[in-house]
Amino acid sequence: QVQLVESGGGLVQPGGSLRLSCSASGSLFSLYAMGWYRQAPGKQRELVAGIAGITRGGITNYADSVKGRFTISRDNAKNTVYLQMNSLKPEDTADYYCNARLQGATLYDYWGQGTQVTVSS
Repeated sequence: QVQLVESGGGLVQPGGSLRLSCSASGSLFSLYAMGWYRQAPGKQRELVAGIAGITRGGITNYADSVKGRFTISRDNAKNTVYLQMNSLKPEDTADYYCNARLQGATLYDYWGQGTQVTVSS
């Protein structure tokens, strides 16, 4: 069982920056693929950024809408994944969720409770 706790959301002006953190409990964190998703009101949840586990070299991927502005990283020693968000736009406003996924004989799939990001002047 993995528990995920996000932090770092808040209100920021357009063009500003925020760093989200997701702290994970449990073991084998380094093996999990981690992702940040977001869901805006009235819209479907979408993948923002992902980072692979240690067996896949921590490869990252991003939604086109955030490429060049957002950076996902992880610190396996701290069981934490980060999302650095720069040059924020009003359309980045959403609830942001952390996800941990490990596919073996069983799929392990965990979600955090979410943190709200509002980009507004």
